[in-house]
Amino acid sequence: MTQSPGHVENLFVYPIKGLSPQPLPEVALRAGQGFPGDREFALARPEGRYRPGMAEPLPKTEFFMLAKDASLAGVTTDFDSGSGLLRVSRQGREALSADLRSEAGRAEVARFFAEVLDRTPQRAPVFAHVEGRRFTDVADRSDAMMNAVSIINLASVRDLRDRIGKPVNPLRFRANIYVDGLAPWAERDLVGEEIRAGELTLRVVLGINRCAATAVDPDTARRDLNVPKLLTREYGHLECGVYAEVVSGGTLRPKDSVLLPGS
Repeated sequence: MTQSPGHVENLFVYPIKGLSPQPLPEVALRAGQGFPGDREFALARPEGRYRPGMAEPLPKTEFFMLAKDASLAGVTTDFDSGSGLLRVSRQGREALSADLRSEAGRAEVARFFAEVLDRTPQRAPVFAHVEGRRFTDVADRSDAMMNAVSIINLASVRDLRDRIGKPVNPLRFRANIYVDGLAPWAERDLVGEEIRAGELTLRVVLGINRCAATAVDPDTARRDLNVPKLLTREYGHLECGVYAEVVSGGTLRPKDSVLLPGS
């Protein structure tokens, strides 16, 4: 069956796990690698298993994230990878500027987020960074999955919106690549298939089962929509979006075409 071509609508990177997305005008990807700088940093739970410099992959529950810590959505972050400078804003005002390349800057970030998370200084997050590692939700499955990129089909999000009769902000799903122009839920039939996105060839490897993180409104930081429950009720599954590995690299931009098998 011939599939209608889609296109890339938006590109996002998430420098710190659980924190706000940064839009990208383009991204250069290499085979077997994810978005540069994506989930490069994280805030680890001090009572957990993470220790500074630890390269062993750990499950997402070892880190602060929206699934358990909705207050993280109440801050906006901007990270400049060139300078190492992280800026954090609350209610539109800059609340922190810290150099993540320095021990002092990382300590500032830990203290700041202890306050955001309503924790005492003694229970502050542990700033996590390990060269060559990403703190993605599926990093503990394999290195290949750690480097997968996430894709959301905006038509699927609109279909969910229409089914439940309520707005659904696509940013709830925290994807790297947002595509449009495809049929709703077409992505669920693509696992194991290769697709073309601009200059790239991507192989879809896994559907994304959604957790409580998607219940948090990224604008209000409130849990206002039980997305996993709604997906199960309306469709009989928890999936929204897919993971894909980069088979052949290149530069990807908004407006680039997305071609499915048979297109």
